[in-house]
Amino acid sequence: MRSSIALAAALASAQLLTGCAVFDRLQPAGPAEVAAMPGQVEAIHAAAIADDQAVFWVSSNGCTQKADLTAVVRPARDGAVITLRRLKEDSCGQPLPEGVEISWTFQELGLEAGARVTVENPYQMPRT
Repeated sequence: MRSSIALAAALASAQLLTGCAVFDRLQPAGPAEVAAMPGQVEAIHAAAIADDQAVFWVSSNGCTQKADLTAVVRPARDGAVITLRRLKEDSCGQPLPEGVEISWTFQELGLEAGARVTVENPYQMPRT
């Protein structure tokens, strides 16, 4: 599992290194758009977009499930922007240091196969 997290972090970092291209494509959500989104923005450990899937690694106190999160998709100039948001707090007492892996297919997200996608969430290091 550590190797998959490391790979995802490397992929995410590679996108950040091309920052001018990423930031040029993003259309920041306005205050009204942010207020209308469900839940709270979730800090993620890593994200990977591959094979028409969006995969995220998020913190968990032992109970985080896919239904506790939602992926909000909005159009960008040449693709889509995904913002992962937490709908339900994980109040369990069994923290998982590496977090949990949660994924959505492009079909679940309403995206066409091969769509260009950018992840807008802030990153945080896994707990040790």
